[in-house]
Amino acid sequence: MKKVKVFITLKESVLDPQGQAVMQSLHNMEYTNVKDVRIGKYIELLVEDSADVAEQVDTICDKLLANTVIENYRYEIEEEVHS
Repeated sequence: MKKVKVFITLKESVLDPQGQAVMQSLHNMEYTNVKDVRIGKYIELLVEDSADVAEQVDTICDKLLANTVIENYRYEIEEEVHS
């Protein structure tokens, strides 16, 4: 088995209102050294080991997990995980 960690974030050109709200709250709490906040998603997948795990994960991200018009994704594949 492989553990796949998927990180999905808004593209830099896309406004992040949730991130802006968090940043404003941090500034209100006097954490004024925080200059930007971007909110994203973190997803873990446990997949059976095969030669095309990366290709499968790309397809899963492209078709389901990420809106590739406004989001970028990246992932890390960890070696054998015993469940």
